[in-house]
Amino acid sequence: MKKIAILGSTGSIGTQTLEIVRQNEDLQVVALAAGSNVARMEEQIREFRPWVAAMWSEEACKDLKARVADTGVRICCGMEGLLEIAAMEGMEVLVTAIVGMIGIRPTIAAIENGKTIALANKETLVTAGHIIMPLAAKHKVSILPVDSEHSAIFQSMNGERKERISKLLLTASGGPFRGRGKEELKDMRAEDALKHPNWAMGKKITIDSATMVNKGLEVMEAKWLFGMDLDRIEVVVHPQSVIHSMVEYADGAVMAQLGVPDMKLPIAYALFYPDRRPMDGKKLDFFTLGRMTFEKPDLETFAGLGLAFQAARAGGSMPTVYNAANEMAVGLFLENKIGFLQIPELIAACMEQHKVMADPSVEEILQAEQEAYEYIRREID
Repeated sequence: MKKIAILGSTGSIGTQTLEIVRQNEDLQVVALAAGSNVARMEEQIREFRPWVAAMWSEEACKDLKARVADTGVRICCGMEGLLEIAAMEGMEVLVTAIVGMIGIRPTIAAIENGKTIALANKETLVTAGHIIMPLAAKHKVSILPVDSEHSAIFQSMNGERKERISKLLLTASGGPFRGRGKEELKDMRAEDALKHPNWAMGKKITIDSATMVNKGLEVMEAKWLFGMDLDRIEVVVHPQSVIHSMVEYADGAVMAQLGVPDMKLPIAYALFYPDRRPMDGKKLDFFTLGRMTFEKPDLETFAGLGLAFQAARAGGSMPTVYNAANEMAVGLFLENKIGFLQIPELIAACMEQHKVMADPSVEEILQAEQEAYEYIRREID
């Protein structure tokens, strides 16, 4: 019986992870954590009976305690609760599916306690890869990617020698606005950007896909996860989202992982690695697919992707500023307080005024995050 904990259990990745648990009796959920969705967390507790559950806000925590008082499940709160879950005895795999930089400290705690990390929290490596990867190596902890693109690369590297890799090819759907120019995007609102053509995801990541910032974050994540120079990471727009990413080798061979757009595949691969399990659901049908196409990304219209490469090259605290500025700008866009094209504009403005810290500690990373938030608040007010 493999014992897992899920940080972000009420979100898109978390709920799909629980679908996989339902289909596999040798998986046991021992801990769950979420932000504020008390009703869904109560349902999950009653179904999966974890040892511990945590909510981010004190109000949600108090509400949940009252609702599940009859279950005997212990309820904890905030960062203290996340850290307790990350280090808890008996838990083997931590699925980090929470959104934001609150994922950094629990991931560190889990690594220090020898837990395998099923990584779905981009911010952890984007902002703290220089801390996380050496720590994982020190403690001999596996970090298994849950993002479909990084899982595809991981699968395409199996059995191959890393020194023979020429480059990583990250595929991107292009999002709902692929092929449109800046003039067409000026008046786009949140409801337009949330209509992703292929994937069913949370609101924030769907907006990030529309701006292609999501692909920029994945570039930075791939740099740390696979120890690859930025010059050897390339983004390829592939609208059908069938090839999830590729690896090119020194002899010109390209290995790719293909499948229908379904996040349960990379989640299951991380949970059962190196095994593969049968999965219900639609399988790839090449005859129905008919064709696959590829395009270069439009860096002028989707400036967020180019800014990601700039942030990654600057290094240090700059990726944190990129991520934090985007996070806040997306929130403002979802509230209809700024336009779609203002998202990369705010990111660029934040990056321009930031003085890079070369090798930031966790505290300095969080400080850079807050400074980016404050800068945007001043710009918008």
